[in-house]
Amino acid sequence: MLELLLCSLFTIFPDYLYRRYSQGKRLGHEINLYSVWYELRYGITACLMLTVALITVIFYHHPGSTNVTAVFRTIPILPEINGRVEEVFVGVSGDVKQGDPIVKLDSARQEASLDVAKQRIAEVEAGIVVAKSDIAKAEGQIQQAQSALDNARDELSRKQELSQRNANVVTQRELERLQLTVAEKQGALSAAQAAKDAAVLRVSTLLPAEKESAAAALRQAQVELDKMVIRAGVEGRIEQFTMRKGDYVNPFMRPAGVLVPKGAGRGSLVAGFGQIEGQVLKKGMIVEASCVSKPWTIIPMVISYVQDYIASGQFRASDQLVDVSRLAAPGTITVFLEPLYDGGLEGVLPGSSCFANAYSNNHEKLASPDIGLGSWIYLHIVDTVGIVHAMLLRLQTLLLPVKQLVLSGAH
Repeated sequence: MLELLLCSLFTIFPDYLYRRYSQGKRLGHEINLYSVWYELRYGITACLMLTVALITVIFYHHPGSTNVTAVFRTIPILPEINGRVEEVFVGVSGDVKQGDPIVKLDSARQEASLDVAKQRIAEVEAGIVVAKSDIAKAEGQIQQAQSALDNARDELSRKQELSQRNANVVTQRELERLQLTVAEKQGALSAAQAAKDAAVLRVSTLLPAEKESAAAALRQAQVELDKMVIRAGVEGRIEQFTMRKGDYVNPFMRPAGVLVPKGAGRGSLVAGFGQIEGQVLKKGMIVEASCVSKPWTIIPMVISYVQDYIASGQFRASDQLVDVSRLAAPGTITVFLEPLYDGGLEGVLPGSSCFANAYSNNHEKLASPDIGLGSWIYLHIVDTVGIVHAMLLRLQTLLLPVKQLVLSGAH
């Protein structure tokens, strides 16, 4: 309607002035309800054509969108394993800091595993004490075997010396028996030395490895026990938290609740513009937005990022081929908007619905010395008619409370 009124000032109004003052036709006499089309046909036709052209230029070069939202992310409160709720540390809603406990699950099994791991460490430490006593025992056996071996060697040496002096004093049978005794004592000494080496190896290598393994099992049991307490991963606020003692939590089927990170949805807006405006939307374009949660306010913003992909065209690998006819509904170009000034989105609630207008800026093109006259005139017109879209945005912002509270019929 605003475009039509504006165009009528340059088409219908001059045509009427010509009919009135050049042809002497008066409004309500020669120009009436029945003859207005015939008398002002040139102005009306030109007005309609100019209005269509103006609307096309405005909405193409200065695109607008009603699909604008202060999006925010949420973090599901999930345990890593299944469990039944034993204790709840927060109410239905509340602020939490990073690391604060939220829910504690039944941990009887994990506590038992922790006790078993502790007992295993105590068992290994006791084994180290026993192995050290085995070393002392082996050292005593070595000394005993060494003494017996020395005695046997002395006896054999003495008998051999007597046999050399007088062969009839010591029989050959006696000498062989003493030699076998020496070999037996040597074997006993070797066995005692091997027992000591085994005990030393057990103390220095085997038991420490078993202790490290038991300590790792203890740490693992402690980790599993810690998992039974769900903690806040980031600082934020928990909302609509209805989990209570006795409820069963499953990480795949039933989350415990939702955590909204601090500051989520308060730094930017996400807008969806029509695909036909893909060549116009650029990073750095100035945008004006107005949100339902903050009426009668125009928020100056700037485009910080234009997504290169349209979400409606995506597909995932599955057991069925994609039918393109199912993608017939056109998607929108996702654009991220940031406030032009600090605190621009203050007062806008996360998740609030908004609408926005983006404005093309052809200052650099107009300043180029290589621009033609036709392009120069057209770009000037494009930059000038942006004020019409700005007026429309302000009119929508002004009428927003009336539309929401009166005309929507929601109350």
